[in-house]
Amino acid sequence: MTSRVAAAIDRARAAGRGAFVGYLPIGFPDLETSIEAAVTLAENGADILELGPPYSDPVMDGPVIQEATQAALAAGFRLRDTFTAVREITRRVDVPVLVMSYWNPIVQYGVDRYADDLAEAGGAGLITPDITPEAAEEWIAASKRTGLDRVFLAAPTSTDERLDLIVENSTGFVYTVSTMGITGEREQLDAAARTLIARLREHGAERACVGIGISNAEHVAAVLEYADGAIVGTALVRALRDGGLDGLAETARALAAGTALGAAK
Repeated sequence: MTSRVAAAIDRARAAGRGAFVGYLPIGFPDLETSIEAAVTLAENGADILELGPPYSDPVMDGPVIQEATQAALAAGFRLRDTFTAVREITRRVDVPVLVMSYWNPIVQYGVDRYADDLAEAGGAGLITPDITPEAAEEWIAASKRTGLDRVFLAAPTSTDERLDLIVENSTGFVYTVSTMGITGEREQLDAAARTLIARLREHGAERACVGIGISNAEHVAAVLEYADGAIVGTALVRALRDGGLDGLAETARALAAGTALGAAK
């Protein structure tokens, strides 16, 4: 099956720019507003949406995202709301929607059931930050059956053997972690990301997007000098928290402008 995520990256590339991947948590500040926020993000420059179901033990999330996801849990988020949100968003905008989920909720829900429900809702696939390909046999089988993308993470510390596994088993793109640590805005991006992208290319990765620490158009442009896409989360969550949907739209447009700056360099 054709990967909608890969197709979105390829469309951006054909237009002479990199892809803008935007992350938002589902259910923040409430379910209805989070759906509107995702639609707003898609309508203001995001090529791919990355939605995060709130989780009680978010080991990779920085303080801004943790604050938002805890607020969503306190407001009554339930796992089934993930599929409600994806279904409504994909009904309204033609942008592929990836769900970024920790593995334990998927196992508790049932891997095959989760894959079926996500595909039925119109989702494009899963980003799984805390499971490696060698431990994901059940998910790999379910994703192949349903046509969902599998996005695994590569880190600067990944061995060559691990990169081979990640590239072989990822579809859509490889999520390239720009620096070690949790999500959040940083003044300077880690040069390790550039080296890691080069290593991924050597191991056969056709599409690799960089995340963690990207917070402005200049960061986006810098990343797109060597990567296929820039993933932004904290800056968007902060914009939604502080400025509502209008603030989110303004920030999204500013970040999307960086995709053209990156192409011009």
